[in-house]
Amino acid sequence: MSIKFRLKPKGMSAKSHLEEDFALVLRDADMPQPTREYRFHPTRKWRFDFAWVEEKIAVEVEGGIWNSGRHSRGYGMEADMEKYNEATSLGWKVFRISGKHIASRKDILRWIAGALAT
Repeated sequence: MSIKFRLKPKGMSAKSHLEEDFALVLRDADMPQPTREYRFHPTRKWRFDFAWVEEKIAVEVEGGIWNSGRHSRGYGMEADMEKYNEATSLGWKVFRISGKHIASRKDILRWIAGALAT
């Protein structure tokens, strides 16, 4: 089944639009489905966009990277680093993906399948 990506609906953030596109890619793939918006840290309110909880594998969709969005400015990058480093210290494997990865599908599905297989 071929997935056609949509234009971003009015009022929807770039990140949530990309998350929905990635969810469609995952539904089309023959792999276990993740939990969305999983709160992984015991005291902070951090969440992963997609998480395979038992395997401790997460995917973070990075929106706004080409238009000076939160993830490409100093403060946002440092906050992301803190979040991802804490996740790693708790044993999580975190994949960070962009719209390019979602559109190409192949690499991100291979990365996740490989991590799930270990």
